Amino acid sequence: MVKKDVKGDEKSVKGLTVSKKGNFSKWFSEIVQKAELGDLRYNVKGFLVFQPWSVFCMEKMYSYFEKTLQRKGHEPYFFPTLIPEENFKKEAGHVAGFTPEVFWVTHGGETKFNEKLALRPTSETAFYQMFSLWIRSYNDLPFKTYQRANVFRYETKATRPFLRSREFHWIETHCAFASEKDAMKQVHEDMDTTKEILHDIFGLPFIFFERPQWDTFPGAEKTFATDVLNPDGRVVQQPSTHFIKHDFAEAFDIKFKDKDGKDKYVYTTCYGPAMSRIFASVVIVHGDDKGLRFPWEIAPKHVAIVPIDTSKELVKKAEQLKEKIGDFADVVIDTSNKTPGEKFNHWEMKGIPVRIDIGKKEMKGKKLSVFRRDLNKKETIAENDLMNYLEKVKKESGKNLINQADDLFSNRIVNVSNIDEMNKAIAKGNIARCGFCSINRDGEKCAEVVEKDVGAKVRGVNLKKETPKGMCAVCDKKAKHVVYIAKDY
Repeated sequence: MVKKDVKGDEKSVKGLTVSKKGNFSKWFSEIVQKAELGDLRYNVKGFLVFQPWSVFCMEKMYSYFEKTLQRKGHEPYFFPTLIPEENFKKEAGHVAGFTPEVFWVTHGGETKFNEKLALRPTSETAFYQMFSLWIRSYNDLPFKTYQRANVFRYETKATRPFLRSREFHWIETHCAFASEKDAMKQVHEDMDTTKEILHDIFGLPFIFFERPQWDTFPGAEKTFATDVLNPDGRVVQQPSTHFIKHDFAEAFDIKFKDKDGKDKYVYTTCYGPAMSRIFASVVIVHGDDKGLRFPWEIAPKHVAIVPIDTSKELVKKAEQLKEKIGDFADVVIDTSNKTPGEKFNHWEMKGIPVRIDIGKKEMKGKKLSVFRRDLNKKETIAENDLMNYLEKVKKESGKNLINQADDLFSNRIVNVSNIDEMNKAIAKGNIARCGFCSINRDGEKCAEVVEKDVGAKVRGVNLKKETPKGMCAVCDKKAKHVVYIAKDY
């Protein structure tokens, strides 16, 4: 556990035993444990204890999303965690999609409830019940809301910390509009928000796909989702935005009186950035064989000051530097009894953007030995230049990580024309791109063949329009779409 200042004789954490490219799965498991991101030993399967180093980062991630949503007109709400079963039953597609994943609450003490209550797997049915009470006139629209919440899903696949678990932390927006056109504008705004934050701040390259009809969010007419690629060739679904079927508004009787005096049903959308999953991609995309790396904006702490020994003289100097840095950066002083090498490895594992090493030699020369994690570069600067140096790192480090990450998809998308070629591409950790008969329901049988014979899924069509040529890679019918196929988590 990392506190504001680190003291004591705690055991040093050994470095990673595998490379990211050599054994990605083990690399990820080790970095979660050794960088103290989460503890799996909580005695309920599929539930993770988030440790301070991940929480510090995720709090900053939440802040960027919430400020952006509020700037774009969304207002925050806190909704109950429990949702009555009757709410789910109002929309057939939604209940069918989520019932297998719901945790049900059946008792209060020894008293059995007449109706089961669900731990929310998502909150459309909770928000829409209240929308029907709050929305009365076209003057109430658009109605743009969000909440920061934990959601619970009885995940039956193998769980994996941050990537796939039975409780995850997210933001969900729920919005109502007078027209389909306005609702679709919101969907596109959600996609812009994703780029502004996920790529331009967090440094995560992704592809936005329109999901095929058989893989839309339960109750959605259209689903648009981001996929971020892992080194093992699997993709992680990140924020998705949905144009919801009109059935929802009708089921919950969400009407408004329009300018023409007629009662009409609203059009609804929802958007779900899952902070715990986004955090996993930050770890995966930016991490290296030394450990974590963070963009300055979301780094748990920005600067680690490491006195070479714990003499009063050096510790006092560290405290003076911390005071000098002040509110510009979050600073931690390492006064533990580890060796200097152990301390250096510790903070490189933690991914702190800047480490300042202080020894008696540096003090005499009024110099500072500094290490930049984004470049893995050590240099010496004049003590008087410290603040200019930190400003430079703040400005450059995020851009450097983005530039390093932007080639994530480079040479990883492979054109294929049949199942055999698809299998070879996926086996090498790539994404397969091919002609496909349809992303509507009539293409679902071909998607099932892909899942059965390749062990991968049709992710959808790229929002950058691509013209299909030739035949479907599965059924040899004329291709109507260009789709992307990959394994996922």
